[in-house]
Amino acid sequence: MNYLAHLYLAQPTADSHFGNLLGDFGGRRYSALLPDTVKNGLENHYLVDRFTDSHPLVKEAKQYFSPARKRFASVAIDVAFDHFLIQHWQRFNDQPLADFKQHSYGLLNARQAMMPSRMQQVVTSMTNNDWFKEYETLDGVGLALDNIAKRIRFANNFAGAADDIARHYQQLDAVFLAFFPELVEHVKQMGVEKLKL
Repeated sequence: MNYLAHLYLAQPTADSHFGNLLGDFGGRRYSALLPDTVKNGLENHYLVDRFTDSHPLVKEAKQYFSPARKRFASVAIDVAFDHFLIQHWQRFNDQPLADFKQHSYGLLNARQAMMPSRMQQVVTSMTNNDWFKEYETLDGVGLALDNIAKRIRFANNFAGAADDIARHYQQLDAVFLAFFPELVEHVKQMGVEKLKL
């Protein structure tokens, strides 16, 4: 899952938000120095990733990407699922998305000093530029994915991945709506952070 989904599945605390994103920035390399509340968030991040990566519906979704882009299909699916979470936000959360984002950005900013430098840079850009606003539209998703393609350190055909998403939009939307409630329930059942979502 991508950043918005990880924050949605975190607890509404600064330590949890920090831990639930830290998995994308070196994670366990830093965990010895962190309080248990952050470590629990980090473990929740890994729980979410394991469940997502092994789920049959997510594996099925990879078929909707062209052979040239299939190697990076999981990255495209992560970003697309953030888009679908935004599209269906009211189905999953009573709090308005704008309020959720503002609160989450504030919680992340409260832990900036503890973050690895790369994470600090990303969180600063995310919160200052409201990345999740970009994910509201397919064009914004395409821009985000093309930016990821540029950061890959070797030649690739990942650019234009939004074309595959657009071509199979309804199918991917249906996969998300079937999968995401299962993920939410799994996180609740496992209770890694010992609090109810």
